[in-house]
Amino acid sequence: MNLTLKIWRQKGPTVKGKLVDYKVTDISEHMSFLEMMDVLNEQLIETGDEPVAFDHDCREGICGMCSLYINGQAHGPDTKITVCQLHMRTFSDEDTIYIEPWRAKAFPVIKDLVVDRTAFDRIQQAGGFVSVNTSGNTQDANATPISKHDADEAMDAAACIGCGACVATCKNSSAMLFVGAKVSQFALLPQGKVEAADRVLNMVAQMDLEGFGNCTNTGACEIECPKGITLVNIARMNREFLKASLKG
Repeated sequence: MNLTLKIWRQKGPTVKGKLVDYKVTDISEHMSFLEMMDVLNEQLIETGDEPVAFDHDCREGICGMCSLYINGQAHGPDTKITVCQLHMRTFSDEDTIYIEPWRAKAFPVIKDLVVDRTAFDRIQQAGGFVSVNTSGNTQDANATPISKHDADEAMDAAACIGCGACVATCKNSSAMLFVGAKVSQFALLPQGKVEAADRVLNMVAQMDLEGFGNCTNTGACEIECPKGITLVNIARMNREFLKASLKG
């Protein structure tokens, strides 16, 4: 298939960007979207032009690195997938495809389609962990019984890959689905309850410090999340935050 690509080009964080038109031809419907981007970059290199910068790593829907806004949708016009899992058979011959980076104050553009998502790392570092006693008297995790329901819900929350699609698609650029998932995966387990109050207070404080917006329950984040993280996790985080605040 032959396609017209309108791609956001921006040389740096302080430089004004713009959409630039490119043509690609003979694209196989069996290619992934990122493979199509590779073909474009090979063409640009051959003609002496600068290739388009975009994030990618595992290309298996696991790492959360690929982060493109395609035709006005985070990760493109399919559901429960990342960009690397999006295939060109989703599009038609002679289509025009708009490709942009995540848009959020807390995710500044580094170059072209690459954004700085280290805000997520700082939120995680603020409390997204369980402190471990390495004195030699540690208890085997399997020695603590956990109900199947709680274990399943914790695993569902832990499926979050931190791609940032929730932030990019939210009208408020809220990170509450991400933070809610990270809080939930520990709040549901006995190992996480010891530090539960400090965890949620510190992570929410860091989220606000990074400049993310608040949640107004639109639900766009849940729809666009490639791992199906639900709004239930935001509700759980709010409950954990309220309990921790009242506890003082």
